[in-house]
Amino acid sequence: MQPLAATSAAVRQPPLAFARDVLALAKPRLALLVVCTAAGGLWLAPGRRDLAAALALLVGTSAVVAAANALNNLLERDIDALMRRTRDRPLPAGRIEPWVAAAVGLGLPSIALPALAWFTNGLTATLAALALFLYAVVYTPLKQRSTLALFVGAVPGAIPPLMGWTAATGRLDAGGLALFGILFCWQLPHFLAISLYLKEDYARGGLRVFSLVHGDRATTAWGAVTSLALVPVSLTLLPLGLAGPAYAVAATLLGTGLAAYALSGLWQRGAANRWARNFFLLTLAYLTLLFAALLAGAR
Repeated sequence: MQPLAATSAAVRQPPLAFARDVLALAKPRLALLVVCTAAGGLWLAPGRRDLAAALALLVGTSAVVAAANALNNLLERDIDALMRRTRDRPLPAGRIEPWVAAAVGLGLPSIALPALAWFTNGLTATLAALALFLYAVVYTPLKQRSTLALFVGAVPGAIPPLMGWTAATGRLDAGGLALFGILFCWQLPHFLAISLYLKEDYARGGLRVFSLVHGDRATTAWGAVTSLALVPVSLTLLPLGLAGPAYAVAATLLGTGLAAYALSGLWQRGAANRWARNFFLLTLAYLTLLFAALLAGAR
């Protein structure tokens, strides 16, 4: 059997193009979203914010996320070669060698984790290491075996705002855990929407995403239930003194609106792919607007 392009010798390319491909391993847009949630956790946390610690948090989080994404690219390069959405990534397209992704994935944490421990605290560095391990070692291979990957993958995605909180406070407490809970719950409808929107591509890659295993109707219903669950989870910030009435109204309207749109998919007859893509985009709008309402009312 002929080896896939992901394992072949890399195509020679100019240094700038090579640098762009190395950067692409980090999935910059995804990394930016994660860093923003970490910054939000830092901003909402009580106490004085140290500039060096804040910079270390942002740079260190960026590096750990980049490493996790590079390892994901490395481990899934053969799967990526089968899917239309991912087959032009640097590894399956054969533009860079697998060892480059391995160097990024292992090299960045060897610098970022000690830096986080030194400039913030050991708890924040430990959370970063846990997120990296869960994403690269547990979640990535689990996607090929079980839909439980949906819930496992939500854990590392929810850790960054908790890291922001612990970087400022040095402890795990109710405020940080509430932010963790919001991001955990948000990722469920978000990735359920993706599994509907990109179902055919995931089937080509052999990934056991929710829609392929349980069907569109069950996935849509789960999307509605998990969207609605965001309402009580997001409102836990009120008794903790981290949000006010305006945020409560926004969180309630956003959660119920997202759930209502998800439920509308149960009666969708035509243009199902367009509906699923809109559901995916609405989850992104939800998170953006929720954090905007939260930060607007912050002290």
